[in-house]
Amino acid sequence: MNIDKEFLIPFVGLKQGKHQFEYHIDKKFFEHFEFDDYNGVDIKVDVILDKKSTMLELAFKHKGTVNVPCDLTNEDFDLPIKGKMNLIVKFGDSFNDENDELLVLPHGEYQINIMQYIYEAIVLSVPTKRIHPGVKDGTLQSEAIARLNELAPKEQHKEEENTDPRWDKLKQLLTDK
Repeated sequence: MNIDKEFLIPFVGLKQGKHQFEYHIDKKFFEHFEFDDYNGVDIKVDVILDKKSTMLELAFKHKGTVNVPCDLTNEDFDLPIKGKMNLIVKFGDSFNDENDELLVLPHGEYQINIMQYIYEAIVLSVPTKRIHPGVKDGTLQSEAIARLNELAPKEQHKEEENTDPRWDKLKQLLTDK
């Protein structure tokens, strides 16, 4: 089955008004774009097409998880993502997709391929710096963190025995109130 056909929306036969489409995005979707930054993908995309007499309005919403390696520890984890994107489709003399929020289709076109827009919305919603939640709250136990803790500088304890007794008497004045 050609993955492109799943993302083609034939808008000619649709009545004016809102129409909803749902898609489940997995790793195969990104293989089509030869994009292998994600180990696993589980995202639900809702697309609402609002057909009007002279144009189309598309509202994309996505929510799910992508499995990515942590930038600090290289441990894989599921990163929750979500996002929205709007697209206005107008009709003109020639195809034009130079604007991110406006698409011009030639007159006589009867369907729209939304695959590229879903791809861009998902990729842009993943943060550039990916940090495992266990690193943030200190609960992650990994080989990399154990090694870093092992190599961390040790605390040096000051020897209290070599202090001047006069300073000790002055310190007592501060504590004896």
